[in-house]
Formats: sequence, C-alpha cells, structure tokens
Amino acid sequence: MRAEEPDAAQVALRAVLLESVKVSSMKGIILAGGTGSRLHPLTKITNKHLLPVYDKPMIYYPLQTLVSAGISEILLVTGGRNSGDFLRLLANGKEFGLKHLNYTYQEGEGGIADALGLAEHFADGQKICVILGDNIIEKDIRQAAEDFCRQERGAKILLKEVSDAQRFGVAELHGDKIAGIEEKPMHPKSTYAVTGIYMYDATVFDKIRQLVPSRRGELEITDVNNLYIQEGTMTFGYLEGWWTDAGTFESLLRATNLVANMRSSVAGGGE
Repeated sequence: MRAEEPDAAQVALRAVLLESVKVSSMKGIILAGGTGSRLHPLTKITNKHLLPVYDKPMIYYPLQTLVSAGISEILLVTGGRNSGDFLRLLANGKEFGLKHLNYTYQEGEGGIADALGLAEHFADGQKICVILGDNIIEKDIRQAAEDFCRQERGAKILLKEVSDAQRFGVAELHGDKIAGIEEKPMHPKSTYAVTGIYMYDATVFDKIRQLVPSRRGELEITDVNNLYIQEGTMTFGYLEGWWTDAGTFESLLRATNLVANMRSSVAGGGE
C-alpha cells in the first residue's frame, strides 16, 4: 500500500520546523569587554555593559536579541576588574529561558576581533551570530538569522541608515553588492552604518589569525569583514526599527529614551 502524500500544510510545517532547527544550531556570542573609557567616571566602578538603560542593565538587551532570534547556546566574552559581576547578575541565564550561559575572559585590550577569537572552542565549527554588548535594537533579527542559516558559507552583516555615518564603520554599496567597509571615515561613501551584529561561518577564526594590529594596537572587526568581502562571501541586510549603541554619554541617554518611548507606546497600545 502506497503511503499518502503529505498535504501543503504538512510540507509548510516541516519547512518551519527545519528552519527552527537550523537557527537553534547557530551559536551566539556577546562581546562585552573593554574599559568603557568614554563613560568615565561611571565605569571606574563597573563594566559599562552593566550600566542601566532605562529599567534593565545594558547587557540584557543584546542577550534578549539572541534569544529572540532562536539562539540558545550563548557565550559572553568580558574582561576587566568587574567581570565577576556578570556571573552574579546573569547566572546561568535562567531568566532568559536558557539552560546554561557560557563565559570567557579577555585579558588586556586586544580589540573586538581579538575578543571574538576567544570563542573558537565554543563555536566548535558552527555558524555564529556575534553582537556587541552595547548594541540595542527595536525589532528582532530572527529573519536575518534564518537567511544566514540558508547561506552556504561566508558572513552576513546588518546595515542601518544614519545621519552621522562618520562615527561608524560605513559600507560602500554597489547595487546589491558590498564593495568594502571603511572605519569611521571623514567622508563616508554611503549613509549606511555597519551595526554591531555580525554572522560568520567557521572560517572567521582563520581570518582573525591573518590580522595585524591597527594603528591603535587592536585587531579590528572591520578587517575581518573586509576579508569576507574580498573573497566574495559577504552578504548584507537592513536592520528594521531603530538601532543605537550606548558607549558614550550621548548614546547612552539616547538608548534610554528610545527604550522608554518604546515601552510607553506598548503600554499605551494595550489600554
């Protein structure tokens, strides 16, 4: 007797479940090191990622971004004298629905790419989604994560149009292709900033080993991204909703106001 053919609804459900499995196989990494010198004197007594943004510690936001994308295996990379406070605050991640939260320590100030290099053992050959610990977004990145899971190899970055592009890494775009990224240019070639959300395949760690320190003595994540661009395996998407970092007094205030307004809008809509 021949088995019945699955109907369209069953096929669609299987496709959804398959995508969920793919996203859950991607690992998440939050980079929360640095001295936070631009936020002195606040950061003389704590890590900047533990400072409040409206009603929650800053680190809660990137962690929730990864969880909302369907990522459950997460590593937090931190450093400095107050690194133990992350463990006291977050513990095993139970508050975010996690069974376990991983931690590692960055010694010194080697830069973002150096911090990411510490995650090689944790990544274990899997695709990874990396987010900077001071990046806060309005929407979620689940669709972008699913798109990257379908991408055979390479990397994916998320762009956001901004009015002050010279503050960020800026993407040079040629149609639907990205030609390069320039870090904090005086004369930006576009208005699209590279947000602090990066998705990489397992070759990212080989690329990090190719880097040489920049003029400020750090391994730069922009150099990693440009290596992917040079080999033709970098894709990009556009981040929906607002986005901000929170590494200066001005941007920390902006982040607090954006979150407060969002919460107020949600509360008002529920009345």
